[in-house]
Amino acid sequence: MPNYLAPGVYVEEVAGSRPIEGVGTAVAAFVGFAAQGPFNTPTLVTNWSQYSQTFGEFAPDCYLGHAVYGYFMQGGGAAYIVRVGGDRASDEALPAAPEPTAILGTYRVVARALPEGMPDDVTVEVADPPEGAGEDRFNLVVKRGGQVVETFESVTTKRSKDNVVTVVRERSKLITIEEAAPTGQLARPRGGEVALSAPPAVGAPESVSADEYVGDAAERTGFGGLEAVDEVTMVAVPDLMGAYQRGAIDLESVKTVQSAMIAHCELMGDRMAILDPPPGLSPQQVKEWRTDQAGYDSKYATLYYPWIKVFDPVTGTNRFMPPSGHLAGVWARSDGARGVHKAPANETIRGAVALETQLTRAEQELLNPIGVNCIRSFPGRGILVWGARTLSSDPAWRYLNVRRLFNYLEESILNGTQWVVFEPNDDALWARIRRTISAFLVNEWRRGALFGLTPDEAFYVKCDRETNPAEGIDAGQVVCQIGVAPVKPAEFVIFQLAQMSGGTSLVNE
Repeated sequence: MPNYLAPGVYVEEVAGSRPIEGVGTAVAAFVGFAAQGPFNTPTLVTNWSQYSQTFGEFAPDCYLGHAVYGYFMQGGGAAYIVRVGGDRASDEALPAAPEPTAILGTYRVVARALPEGMPDDVTVEVADPPEGAGEDRFNLVVKRGGQVVETFESVTTKRSKDNVVTVVRERSKLITIEEAAPTGQLARPRGGEVALSAPPAVGAPESVSADEYVGDAAERTGFGGLEAVDEVTMVAVPDLMGAYQRGAIDLESVKTVQSAMIAHCELMGDRMAILDPPPGLSPQQVKEWRTDQAGYDSKYATLYYPWIKVFDPVTGTNRFMPPSGHLAGVWARSDGARGVHKAPANETIRGAVALETQLTRAEQELLNPIGVNCIRSFPGRGILVWGARTLSSDPAWRYLNVRRLFNYLEESILNGTQWVVFEPNDDALWARIRRTISAFLVNEWRRGALFGLTPDEAFYVKCDRETNPAEGIDAGQVVCQIGVAPVKPAEFVIFQLAQMSGGTSLVNE
């Protein structure tokens, strides 16, 4: 408190109320294999270009790239990528990107990087020199897309100003040439045309263990590396089923990894695990796998079935993919359009052209009660997400949007009330806490996240002498009880029609 000693007018800045701001609800984390990039380091990407520059594009036998691409296609805005299958110490030895190359006699031709990326349609031709030139002379013609774009006449392999390496380095915008055999005899290349081709991309490892996915929290590997990233709200491991599909991991290890995903989300308490089913299962087999083999029971996990078919740029054909990456994008799109309280169902999956299994209503009646969210194709409406349940057996946490709404409320209140710590523990503080939290919950009620015609029906905030007795105050504790009534999805819409007897009509004459 300042001292006022001299008469006058004083202006002071007084701290006002501290409103609670809602936290982000749609930040995904993907764990899998990539062609390049750092190992076991959560890396933030906000669009597909950033991902491709850091981790490469679509790698053979890897679903990570397709999952991230589908995530951004559906409407995802930010994601953390954790590349597994290697050690942090080997990061420096990774190539930045595969460069198209070709061998031309005793020379190696490499494509230059252009603003739009590496060219993939460059050819180099050795042609005869003009008449009267020496035997060591030749013309070098560079083509792109079958059209001549650069010509270097009368270059030579000898050490001179017309040396082919020197001329190309100074004048070419598409290629560079280096001596493949600097200690040997550099002979004139033979006539002909060669195409520059990129080396084969690095694919998924031949064998992988469950420990590589699970990792270690102390060393920040696998899921453990995500414990330090508080923004994550969704976790997906699309390459887990790819490894199982190739035989690199067995079904028991798949269960181990998925159980570790669920344990990680339960430990953090602010994120959901999006699980994929094994490929090629029928509805009856998925039911048996869910209930008899996997047996997951968690309000922090959800499962989607079946796999979806999308375009694969690696093979140029359509192929089936695990749905977890695309579903994470659907969650993000639904959160942005309606809010986290809206169940992310009855939503179109962009880019999906077919399903591995065409489900019927009778088949979904087997899967929906056990928490398997079905993806179905409807005539005239496309491929839709037709389920919004968790894998919990507790009816209070049956619906996905309820769990995610509580994650959002808990995290927002936690971050927005840090100013309370070390404040004087008295009635004035309790009143400020009630006002701050009530103002936040009123805004959520107005957005439609809470059920009730009035705020009193939607929530209550209790922080007074009853929740804070003298012994609690002496222990330095402030207890505030909050109750909310979340909205739940209209999963079963029932219209009751009855036949009624017609009354007599009166005709006015």
